[in-house]
Amino acid sequence: MSISTKYNPKEVEKKWYDSWMQRGFFHSEPNPNKEPYTIVIPPPNVTGVLHMGHMLNNTIQDVLIRRARMQGKEACWVPGTDHASIATEAKVVAMLKEKGINKSDLTREEFLTYAWEWKEKYGGIILDQLKKLGASCDWDRTRFTMEDDMSAAVIEVFVDLYRKGQIYRGVRMVNWDPQGRTALSDEEVIPKETMAKMYHLNYEIVTDGVAEPAYITVATSRPETIMADVAVAVNPNDERYKHLHGKRVRIPLLGKEIPIILDEYVAIDFGTGALKVTPAHDLNDYELGQKHKLPTIDILNNDGTLNEQAQLYVGQDRFAARRNIVKDLQEAGLMVKIEEYASVLQTSERTGAVIEPRLSMQWWCKMDKMAKPALEAVMEDQIRLHPPKFKNMYRSWMENVRDWCISRQLWWGQRIPAYYLPDGSFVVAATDEEALELARKESGNEALQLSDLKQDEDVLDTWFSSWLWPISVFDGFKDPDNKDILYYYPTNDLVTAPEILFFWVARMIMAGFEFRNEVPFKNVYLTGIVRDTQGRKMSKQLGNSPDPLDLIEQYGADGVRTGMLFSSPAGNDLLFDEKLVEQGRNFSNKIWNAFRLIKGWEVDESLPCPNETAIKWFESRFNEAFVQIEDHFSKFRISDALLAVYKLVWDDFCSNYLEMIKPAYQQPIDKRTIEVTVGLLEKVLKVLHPFMPFITEEIWHELKERKEKEFLIVAPWPKKDKFDEQIVEQMENVLNVVGAVRNIRNSKNIPNNKQLGLYIKVMSHDQYEPFLGILRKLANLDEVKFVEENIEGAISFIVAGDEFFIPMEGNIDVEAERERLIKELEYTKGFLASVTKKLSNERFVNGAPEAVIANERKKQADAEAKINAIEQSLASL
Repeated sequence: MSISTKYNPKEVEKKWYDSWMQRGFFHSEPNPNKEPYTIVIPPPNVTGVLHMGHMLNNTIQDVLIRRARMQGKEACWVPGTDHASIATEAKVVAMLKEKGINKSDLTREEFLTYAWEWKEKYGGIILDQLKKLGASCDWDRTRFTMEDDMSAAVIEVFVDLYRKGQIYRGVRMVNWDPQGRTALSDEEVIPKETMAKMYHLNYEIVTDGVAEPAYITVATSRPETIMADVAVAVNPNDERYKHLHGKRVRIPLLGKEIPIILDEYVAIDFGTGALKVTPAHDLNDYELGQKHKLPTIDILNNDGTLNEQAQLYVGQDRFAARRNIVKDLQEAGLMVKIEEYASVLQTSERTGAVIEPRLSMQWWCKMDKMAKPALEAVMEDQIRLHPPKFKNMYRSWMENVRDWCISRQLWWGQRIPAYYLPDGSFVVAATDEEALELARKESGNEALQLSDLKQDEDVLDTWFSSWLWPISVFDGFKDPDNKDILYYYPTNDLVTAPEILFFWVARMIMAGFEFRNEVPFKNVYLTGIVRDTQGRKMSKQLGNSPDPLDLIEQYGADGVRTGMLFSSPAGNDLLFDEKLVEQGRNFSNKIWNAFRLIKGWEVDESLPCPNETAIKWFESRFNEAFVQIEDHFSKFRISDALLAVYKLVWDDFCSNYLEMIKPAYQQPIDKRTIEVTVGLLEKVLKVLHPFMPFITEEIWHELKERKEKEFLIVAPWPKKDKFDEQIVEQMENVLNVVGAVRNIRNSKNIPNNKQLGLYIKVMSHDQYEPFLGILRKLANLDEVKFVEENIEGAISFIVAGDEFFIPMEGNIDVEAERERLIKELEYTKGFLASVTKKLSNERFVNGAPEAVIANERKKQADAEAKINAIEQSLASL
């Protein structure tokens, strides 16, 4: 069968993915004879499509799961999607608008019917896209956070925590989205840099109800909220305002009197030193108001318009009211000045609306008690963060944890299981029937009917389902002792982004301790953010994010996977450049061409093997590299592991080993060399497979006949083996000599097909004698000799302290070579002088580590030897 001259990813990828699926290689079942290895996917939003962050995150997960599978572990990667309350509801509302339907015209049940239809049509898109990437998830285990069993778990947890006193209902400050008309988590708030205006307003000073001919100036960026002011605060130590202690002021335009209060929270050197206190519309003001027992006046409706309590501009949108009040303040002579300044605007991730801090009646979950074991688990390395630099961020969050607002004013999501009685009291229960029974018992009214109860309209925050994900995917709430949860939990590794370290990771750890009294995973690998070459976060809005599926179409999945990993060290942002993906594709081509070369050799079984040294070297080099690769994996340095594999494949196997053993043009190869080389290629394919699953599986099957389930995806992972350090070091020197000869050819324009002579001046011949055949072949030498004296008319160079000569008679311009050597001599003498100066510095010699001193002395010796060699070369010229 002929082998294609070019590797074609399109023909290969679907073929092998379908083959893996058909043979059940991704599926996992509890196996008492095997060690489990479990990853649960960070469930992408059901509204989502594949973006570059998903590509990075899921490539890393797939690398880990494929390696574990080859290691003989029972590898289980659980996929699924998140119902994404706000995002999905926004998508459905937009879809309905296109049909001329308003959400407000529908009942809850009618709206949810549309929402489920939308989910069934579009909700699986991102998972199908992950398959094109090569993600080897156990698709039979796919879960959805709003499927019946998982929703039941969410309700069970709510009821449990409520009865423990850890969930309560109360009025507190929230992030309010006036367009979505719902509270948001901090994670759903996106800061945007912008230019804003600071308005300096005069508040009239009042003494005993009588206005003074004096004012205090207050600066605010939100003049439309002054009608909600309840005080003006100054620092008690501010000398400018000591005469105002105990006095009052009038709110501009409104004329309402409010007190001047004293608090050291107010910065003397910031702004005017006077702060308007508006507890209903600013978190810091709210805390200040609580401290001073001030009233709270909420002047905004849930859609961002001003309500009756504002008294002025009632019914106007907040931004229209701002324009109007600024105009009126200017006309009244109460506007001192307006300044522009750089600001950060807090906006809704889903609707783009400007967030309002707002007091709102919501459901809350107490976090302080649950945070303690979750903090200890990370600080004591029961759960390891990779890289560990994130431990300080984690500790800061957990030591300052606040109660969690868990309610959302939406219809899509798990509905809060609270039922209100006619008298306004409520009961919390998992089902309608339980609620009615409880309501009758607590009210003492046996005549109550289900129709008398009204369930809370709100749904739970999406994170309140996803924090249970590692437990609920294995039905750990439905059946706490089922075989799956007992075998697969705790999971092994979690791969996610640092920005949800608190919102998701920390909460999963809390849930693990709260509901199973153990950690949910052992390692957390924190990826960086994918940015463009200018350092900007990739986004559709900026137009700087390529479509991952287009990249796969152009470069192949293997090329994209390796391109993503070439520059993505854990926890550091990835500066994505399409050239990296191109490099990944080129790597695929390099491997394919190496495979074609091997398959194209004719074998002569009668020939002896001339390649024992090359074979012995690459076997040792592979084992040495494998130790490095495994070390990188153990430390979650996935990018470094790939780079180690890349060097092993590209440099050591393709560029060096294959060149060493390659027979002369149209000559056959011996049987032993080809058999060993195929075996070595198989080992190379194994360590490459987690990163590049498609091309490796293709070559694996093309190399030789395989049995029905003898696939690379389940081939045994190599094991660490001893290696000959000496031959690895010796070959490195030999390859450096080859490189030096090639450099001389390039610099002197000597054709590659012209054979040269090489003379070696060395104390011991043992270093090079076993490699003379390799030297001749790789450097194209007609003779290699050992000498004791310098060679006249030759170019010399030094490798590892040994001197080499290449006769140049008839090959070079002597004057040009003399000029080059003089320049090199001057440079080397300057370098030697700098090293000598450093070593003559007593403070450096006495203070630097021994290894550093030894390295400097080696530099000095090498420079001296090089100067000597150059001077001798000049003399010979």
